[in-house]
This record gives sequence, structure tokens and C-alpha cells, in this order.
Amino acid sequence: MIVVDQLARHWWVIGLRGLAAILFGVLAFVWPGMTLAVLVLLFGAYALVDGVLTLIAAFRGGVQHRIVMLVEGVVSVLAGLAAFVWPGLTALVLLYIIAFWAIVTGVLEIVAAIRVRRAISNELGLVIGGVLSVVFGVVLLVAPGAGVLAVIFLIGAYAVVFGIALLGLAWRLREHHQTAIGGAPLGGPAATA
Repeated sequence: MIVVDQLARHWWVIGLRGLAAILFGVLAFVWPGMTLAVLVLLFGAYALVDGVLTLIAAFRGGVQHRIVMLVEGVVSVLAGLAAFVWPGLTALVLLYIIAFWAIVTGVLEIVAAIRVRRAISNELGLVIGGVLSVVFGVVLLVAPGAGVLAVIFLIGAYAVVFGIALLGLAWRLREHHQTAIGGAPLGGPAATA
């Protein structure tokens, strides 16, 4: 229970990850005609933010799943940095980077969900997010020649759904934290530090 209590105390970090994913997905829908270079930079920014927030959660979370979260955070940061260092990547290479990133982070999310689920009953948000990540990555690997516009919409849809799953998990962790502290009202990051 200590692991979930630690993670629940910082529920807002997972909520921020969810909001970042949703923002990324909405931007992909709002600007579908963006050039590949802008998509690379947008993906890079999202992956960096997601990786940094995952690393923060790993350092503030419990010891049992810290390594999984550290690996996930580092993979996300590296994927984001690669997008910024080599912005001239072809669409195919970018798709493979995104596909492998989605598969690795999805598998790590599923592993984390299995560990968290031991303490929070019926927790499916993280499992759903992990499965969606893996499926998304496999789809990109199987059909890399899809048009850029279709890929942008697929990335946007994935990011929005994954973000909603993370917000659901954050809400459940917030409820767990509120119950653990005896029903006291939560005031956000400052009150939970």
C-alpha cells in the first residue's frame, strides 16, 4: 500500500501527463495540414514533457515500481530529444520512432498497472492506456506507408484517449489519497507535497 500511497500523494503529476497528451492530440486535429517538421517538433515537445513528468513521478513515487517509471521516463525523453536533434527525419523514420516509443511505454504502463492494481481495486485506466499504446505502436509498424494526414489524426486520437485514461487514473489516485488522509480536502500540488 505504501507504493500507491506515495503515487496517490502526487496524483496531480499523472493528471498533468494526461492534460499534456490531450493538448497534443487536440493540436494534431486543429492543425492537420502542418508540415512534417512541425509534427516532429510537436511530438518532441510532448515526449519530453511526458518523460520529465514520468521521471518526477518516479522519484516521488514508491520504490517498487520506480525502475519501470524511470525507464519509461528516459525512453520518452530520448524520443523527444531525437526529434529535436534530427528534425529532418523522414516520415518513415519518425513513424518508427513513434511506434517503438508507444510500444515500449505501453508495455511499461501495463507493468506499472499490474503493480498498482494490487493496491487499488478495479483500476483499469493505466491498463487501457498501456494497451492502447502498444496497439497504436503495432498499427504504425504494420502500416508505415499511410498518408501523413491519416497518421496525424491517428496520433491525435491516440494522444487524446491516452490522456483521458491518465486523467482517470489521476482521479482514482486522488480519491485514494483523500481516503488515506481521512477525507480531508485536497488543495492541489502545494497541499500534497
